[in-house]
Amino acid sequence: MAERILTVSNRAGVHARPAALIVQAAKNFQCNIYLEKDNNRVNGKSIMGVLTLGATYGTEVKIITEGSDADQALKAVVRLFESKFEDDEI
Repeated sequence: MAERILTVSNRAGVHARPAALIVQAAKNFQCNIYLEKDNNRVNGKSIMGVLTLGATYGTEVKIITEGSDADQALKAVVRLFESKFEDDEI
């Protein structure tokens, strides 16, 4: 198991496009991937789950990965958050 707490740093938050990027990345791995905010845990491979977190700018989100490729999956999701989901800043 691997986990890390990240802060949403793109101004628009985790809206439809970033959620889709997270799900696309998550589906490349066999491990379970969860996102957690305020004790609400959702499946990182479910776009509806990721959207229901309501992760706005400045929100802390815990990424949890469990399984054989957990470390690689965590790195992939962290890269997305650190790149601000490649959103153009407004």
